[in-house]
Amino acid sequence: MANFGAADVKRLRDQTGAGMMDCKNALAEAEGDVDRAVEVLRIKGAAKAARRDAGRTTSAGLVAARVDDGVGTLVEINSETDFVAKSEAFIALADRVLDQAVRIGAADVQTLLDGEIEPGHTVRDLLTEANATIGEKIEIRRVARLEAPHIASYLHRTSPDLPPQIGVLVATDTDAEGVAKDVAMHIAAMSPTYLTRDDVPAEVVATERRIAEETAREEGKPEQALPRIVEGRVNGFFKDNVLLEQPFAKENKKTVQQVLKEAGVNATGFARFKVGA
Repeated sequence: MANFGAADVKRLRDQTGAGMMDCKNALAEAEGDVDRAVEVLRIKGAAKAARRDAGRTTSAGLVAARVDDGVGTLVEINSETDFVAKSEAFIALADRVLDQAVRIGAADVQTLLDGEIEPGHTVRDLLTEANATIGEKIEIRRVARLEAPHIASYLHRTSPDLPPQIGVLVATDTDAEGVAKDVAMHIAAMSPTYLTRDDVPAEVVATERRIAEETAREEGKPEQALPRIVEGRVNGFFKDNVLLEQPFAKENKKTVQQVLKEAGVNATGFARFKVGA
């Protein structure tokens, strides 16, 4: 009988994220050798992965970020469960994926997946192996890359026992780390969609304007008051969705634009990822 105990099973689970029974069976086949058990899981898992239902959802995971010499990279990697998302194996995988995204300057998922980590071995191959070893569907959902004179980043944990679930990059034209970091935290909390109102697509504004007018009519507002009401509601949409027009989270009597202006800083772009959102 193989010589292994609960501590070995736990070690293998932490290392691979695989299920308890899969770990026990792998250790039994590997006669208690944890390294060999990892190989067993990969071999058996590869066959399972090939048959896995493509419809399985990946709503857990983590966000990882790195800033280096005026370049910020943000990656969201998804798993099926929080158990896997917080495992050592998954976090190590995310680190490798982020390293590769930074190394090749990836700004989209396809470029990242096709990039070779080593000769003949791509990130896509790495994910396939991880799917087999860990036993869950794992995907790279999004990648963002910002370049600017200064980039601030912020990672937020929605639960203390999970890796970061929200990640933000903010690009500014000057080095103002304190203000830029505060704005990054604001973005994490307030979830803006656009930097300026000029960035909002015309069709989105037209839809908001139409909804505002139809709603006002349904409410029985006077015809002569409609233009003012519609304009107010469209401005309210901008206030909710445009970063520079949002009330600053730390000082809501000022907008983000006012806070940046007082600090002598201009924001030139941002990216925000939230796992599963």
